Amino acid sequence: MVTPGPAGPLYLIALSVLAEIAAVLTLGLVYRWGEVVPRWVPRAGGRTIPVKAVVIPAWIAVGVHAVLWTQLLFWWAIPHPDMTEVGSLLVGFTYLPLVAWAPLMAAATVAYRRRRR
Repeated sequence: MVTPGPAGPLYLIALSVLAEIAAVLTLGLVYRWGEVVPRWVPRAGGRTIPVKAVVIPAWIAVGVHAVLWTQLLFWWAIPHPDMTEVGSLLVGFTYLPLVAWAPLMAAATVAYRRRRR
């Protein structure tokens, strides 16, 4: 039996933290703190955030999400011999909402850009 090294759990923790950071930063597209740095932040509090500093990373994230998750639209067209039929169905429905992440984030980015213009 092969035991996993320390990289396995660290990878999962890093991936979880990265996903949470991405989700919180996405909220910046719709909340006020995505336009102005909160007052409690030392030295930068109250400053306006440049539009490009938000919009460019947001469009990059839209592209990354589109590449990662659009393939899940075809989940049921690909055979999964190592999964039961019910397991494949559950996995497909569980991950299907991720397909909507890129277009919804694109809509939030467009709305942010229009609001800040």
